[in-house]
Amino acid sequence: MPPAMPHVEGVEHHHADLDGLRMHYAEAGDPEADAVLLVHGWPQNWWTWRELIGPLAERFHVICPDLRGLGWSDAPPGGYEKWQLARDVVSLMDELGIERARWIGHDWGGFIGFHAMTERPERFDRFMPLSIPHPWPPEGRPDLGRLLRLWYQGVLAAPVLGPISVARLGFPVQILRKSRKVGSWTDEELELYGELLRSAGHVNASVQYYRSFLLRELIPLARGRFRERRLTVPTRLLAGTSDPVAGGMGDAYRDYADDMEVELVPGAAHWLPEERPDVVLERALEFLP
Repeated sequence: MPPAMPHVEGVEHHHADLDGLRMHYAEAGDPEADAVLLVHGWPQNWWTWRELIGPLAERFHVICPDLRGLGWSDAPPGGYEKWQLARDVVSLMDELGIERARWIGHDWGGFIGFHAMTERPERFDRFMPLSIPHPWPPEGRPDLGRLLRLWYQGVLAAPVLGPISVARLGFPVQILRKSRKVGSWTDEELELYGELLRSAGHVNASVQYYRSFLLRELIPLARGRFRERRLTVPTRLLAGTSDPVAGGMGDAYRDYADDMEVELVPGAAHWLPEERPDVVLERALEFLP
């Protein structure tokens, strides 16, 4: 059994059936207001937005889905390619009757947002990715140092080692604990994330997030898959200056985006919604309306 749902004032919880996927989502604010999607990454869930939901709900209809295989959503055996995760979220919009929305996405929630923005731009008014590099590769040789900083993805994707690292060694919680630069996690926060990842089917989901990326998505991405796409949705990307994932992304996006800016948040690492929710909220209220 998954742990009890943590309480956030003003939040209601629902499930939607999306072509065989039972997706959990948290909801707050006026359903008649403009919609904003808060889309988390790995190894987290909707709760990563707990400091932002209330303030944003004063202005927006806030929807926080749990991506497949994470949080309180189902964990099917497959479907963890990032384009599929993006289509899951668009399917949720369809189910809820939301024609257009704004999207704030952290980690994989930001990366799949680039898929959504370039595949279905007519559905989105603004896009705010956090703590994730843009998908356009820089010119020249790959940055070896940047690739080495992503060593954990190989551990998670590996046969035998990947499932053991999640289910028995508590590897995701170790990553959270050691990589935060601003503030600190409580034991309760870490256990909530860790316990959900160990629940039935979710161990395999964590492995598949990275195995699908490394084996089926990384090479096409490095070869310039996104060079065939143009980003027309206005975009503001935020990343911490100490973020090992988003660091050194370069400015190749300028050739492929109509209106995109990148801001580096001093001192922060990878967990911006929890390390610097004040900065994320300020930028969101400036940019999203």
